[in-house]
Amino acid sequence: MWDPDELAQRMRRGEMFHDLRLLPGAWAVVRVDGRGFSRFTQERFEKPFDPLFHRLMVRTASALLEEFQGAYAYTQSDEISVLFRPDWSLYDREVEKLVSLSASLASATFTHALDVPAVFDGRVWLGADERSVLDYFAWRQADGTRCSLHGWCYWTLRKEGLSAAQATRELDGRPVSFKHELLFQRGINFNELALWQRRGSAIRWEHYTKEGVDPRDGSRHLTTRRRLGVDSELPMKEAYERYLREVLAAPPVEAR
Repeated sequence: MWDPDELAQRMRRGEMFHDLRLLPGAWAVVRVDGRGFSRFTQERFEKPFDPLFHRLMVRTASALLEEFQGAYAYTQSDEISVLFRPDWSLYDREVEKLVSLSASLASATFTHALDVPAVFDGRVWLGADERSVLDYFAWRQADGTRCSLHGWCYWTLRKEGLSAAQATRELDGRPVSFKHELLFQRGINFNELALWQRRGSAIRWEHYTKEGVDPRDGSRHLTTRRRLGVDSELPMKEAYERYLREVLAAPPVEAR
């Protein structure tokens, strides 16, 4: 007769990544991306940018930041990055748990808000120090700006009647200056578009003071609470780095 305990032990050895954990003392970012969102968004949202889609991404990013008690979240296009401090210990820092649950929560939140099935996948990035964190978010913001400019050019050409292949060929290998000029000739100044389209948006914890009433004696007193704030007018380059340094210097989020 086979031993159920021995069988369970053998089967668990096949769960190759179950014991993989975030490196002790490392900063971590979980990044989720919409799976197949090029077609998904094209069928349901205005291009190149739709305020409704942006609001849904901000809501999804907020859910991730709050549920996993992260330090900061950034979203651009169909991706979300959530930052965790070196002392973050939820789920015993299990990578498998963090990646699977973050993708699941993002999918569920977006789906519930839109009432249409949407799927996200996830991955983890690790950084040794604050400099690495600053570089990571500078990288994601730069990518967001690059994709925003390309997207505006691509969809401007598509709306003029070019096919997907024709618009892609027209933009392939073209420098930034060409793309700015392409839009400018059509009355669009890329540098005057809404900042959330060009630089993405941030979700961060903020503290505020609220008057409370002691139910025991009716006395009034001030208490400090925390809530999530959305910043859709982010700075860039050196100013963005200073902005991020303030985030990193803020007190850690209280454990629930």
